[in-house]
Amino acid sequence: MAKMTHFHPAEPVSVLVAEPLDRLLDYKAPEGGVRLGAYVAVPLGPRRVLGVVWGQGQGGFDPARMKAIGQVLDVPPMRAEMMEFLTRAADYTVTPLSMMLRLATRAPGLLDPPAMQRVLALTDTRPERMTEARERVIAVLQEHGGLRFRPVELAQLAGVGQGVIKGLIDCGTLVIQAAPRDAPFARLDPDLPGKDLSADQARAATALRASAQAGGYGTTLLKGVTGSGKTEVYLEAVAETLKQGRQALVMLPEIALTSDFIERVEVRFGTRPAQWHYGITMTERRRTWHAVARGQAQLVVGARSALFLPFQNLGLVVVDEEHDSSYKQEEGVIYHGRDLAVLRASIGGAQVVLATATPSLESWANAKADKYARLDLPARFGTAELPQMAAIDMRGETMQANTWISPTLRREMRKSLQKGEQSLLFLNRRGYAPLTICRACGEQVGCDHCDARMVEHRFQQRLICHQCGAWKPIPTTCPSCEVDGKMAILGPGVERLAEEVAEVFPDARVAILSSDLSDSARGLKALIDDIVKGEADIVIGTQLVAKGHNFPHLTLVGVIDADLGLQGGDLRAAEKSFQLIRQVAGRAGRAEKPGRVFLQTHQPDHPVIRAILLGDEDGFLRTEAESRAAAGAPPYGRMVGIIVQGPKEDVVFRVAGDLARHHHALTDTGASLFGPAAAPIARIRGNYRVRLLIKAPKGLAIQPALRHWLAPLKPPANTRVIIDIDPQSFY
Repeated sequence: MAKMTHFHPAEPVSVLVAEPLDRLLDYKAPEGGVRLGAYVAVPLGPRRVLGVVWGQGQGGFDPARMKAIGQVLDVPPMRAEMMEFLTRAADYTVTPLSMMLRLATRAPGLLDPPAMQRVLALTDTRPERMTEARERVIAVLQEHGGLRFRPVELAQLAGVGQGVIKGLIDCGTLVIQAAPRDAPFARLDPDLPGKDLSADQARAATALRASAQAGGYGTTLLKGVTGSGKTEVYLEAVAETLKQGRQALVMLPEIALTSDFIERVEVRFGTRPAQWHYGITMTERRRTWHAVARGQAQLVVGARSALFLPFQNLGLVVVDEEHDSSYKQEEGVIYHGRDLAVLRASIGGAQVVLATATPSLESWANAKADKYARLDLPARFGTAELPQMAAIDMRGETMQANTWISPTLRREMRKSLQKGEQSLLFLNRRGYAPLTICRACGEQVGCDHCDARMVEHRFQQRLICHQCGAWKPIPTTCPSCEVDGKMAILGPGVERLAEEVAEVFPDARVAILSSDLSDSARGLKALIDDIVKGEADIVIGTQLVAKGHNFPHLTLVGVIDADLGLQGGDLRAAEKSFQLIRQVAGRAGRAEKPGRVFLQTHQPDHPVIRAILLGDEDGFLRTEAESRAAAGAPPYGRMVGIIVQGPKEDVVFRVAGDLARHHHALTDTGASLFGPAAAPIARIRGNYRVRLLIKAPKGLAIQPALRHWLAPLKPPANTRVIIDIDPQSFY
């Protein structure tokens, strides 16, 4: 990268554009010159596209034909640390740098001039005739420290009519100004008192505050049992970061958690933070992006993509529920939000807090190796105690056909109902039934675009593919043999489980928590609020219920099929099952009443089931670590997934075969190549998929070898080669 930071008019500069081009483009600096890192609009063919000034011109291009930068955006230039972050993230994930820039500029209207609006500001002039209503208007403006408001907003805040506002304008107390339509965020107050902390919480909060005060980079694993108050602890780290005048980012794995968390932030700091996730409007996205770029947004609460916002002085990144698989982006640019959070903080001299009750093996191993600090919260906050856990051995239960709630679990649920307490039934299968089959010919109804069975969603009256989202009506006639009346469903989903609950407990109020049954984030929050208020007796949920919700009336959790995630070839199957069931179990008994958890299992002696019942996270992770280390698997070895996909099966296999035949570029470095083989789900959205897997020693820098191996490859049109560094799934 060039050392100079300012380029003179007509001087050639390199611009990185947010377009699918894997190279820098040369342009002339505009009149007035341009700074390194400036966001600019440049001509590219007939279009005007967004880019960033990346350095001096590359040269080798006719200056007479070189086009000039068309516009310099009125925002602070991209900081050097952000440029380094994008470069290193691109290198690590083997992704074109331009695609990383696209992630960093995903806000609408960045090239448009800022929209303006009429706002009112307070002057030093006071009206000759002061009334109570006028005093309220002046007090509102003074209380907000000089913020400017639209006339309607100011009238609403002060509780006055538009006539009062007009009178204050006429006498010169208020003045009309033009201001950008994107209003600034109100200032958070880190000096407001937080909640009372337990001794364990206070000790952890003190350590995190000290790290924020010291400055510089560091990562801390904050491990606390469910209900131990991890959020209140890391909010103290946020408070200290804000006191230092730096920005903070809190990442959440699920949008359903956002509303509740925003309310907790508002209580702690007096106002709401900025947000960045798919649930906000395009206007809010633009507003947040600009506020972050100007250093006006002190705290951002967001999804993994918030890492790419243009922070001016990032001092803290919190990754809540750091173990959650939602932090892995599986399409487009493939990256892990937790890992890039650590990378970004290390470049910018910021602190990272990884908060969880069930650490990922990667984070646990880094803490074990003293790469991360570790703070433990071993007890629940206040009078709440950890739930009692037991297995229900399904081999000894007498089950009627097409039922899934054991007699033992039914008895326990009845006890909770009689006490007026809530029960939760957990089944990690959306829909009504996972399989529709013809009893005449054996045909399993599949997706027309994927090699996946379609799932019946009876509430929506359709079969849905959970891979691509395609749907079709529920058939009464077999699509293969055309025999009528022989279609049958196998297995339960949460909707079918709800039918069984309604039959067994006809007077109970039932709520289903599943992502596909809520039409919006607002609707999902309303349902969760109803459950919190006690307006449901029995909750039936998928993995959505495991993500940090606090249901104070919930005392019983029943896991319908605890064995569901233990089978198959997934490297992380045991770890994911342990985390998910422990997180679900943590929903029980979070208030004064004790909780009970029952796991329905056909394998009560399975090591994962035994570890869950004992609550021995460290013991489980030690055993899992020994197994992974012996196999040279992550985090004690490197893995890279290669997926070749395209619309023609023979072409996809030919490209994958060509890659395998030229394996020496990889294997000469010490890596091993396995495959090619058809992916477990061999076709998705009409594209055939073939996988290869690379294993390498932990210390091997695999990315240069990957680039050398892939460089000669020229795949045919519509055929893609996807690189997944550190794959989390193998479908």
